[in-house]
Amino acid sequence: MAGPSTRLRVIRLYKELHRLGRDYPDENYDFHGKLRRMFEKNRNLTDPEEIDKALKLGEYIKNETLALYSLRKYRHLKRNYPSDKPS
Repeated sequence: MAGPSTRLRVIRLYKELHRLGRDYPDENYDFHGKLRRMFEKNRNLTDPEEIDKALKLGEYIKNETLALYSLRKYRHLKRNYPSDKPS
């Protein structure tokens, strides 16, 4: 069984991902639905190694989503402020 600190890590990760999902660029992608299904699928994990593996996957998804947002902002700025140099 997972300890209280693991439970808090999972809840914190879920909240972070849920907040990130609010601004997901593709409105047709069911980010929150997939997030919920992923956490529900892993809800009965008891092996600490499996829990750690699932948490690492969640952290990876969080980092990739943040990278996607940064790229979206960069592309937006690039479109609005084109370079004066000829390509």
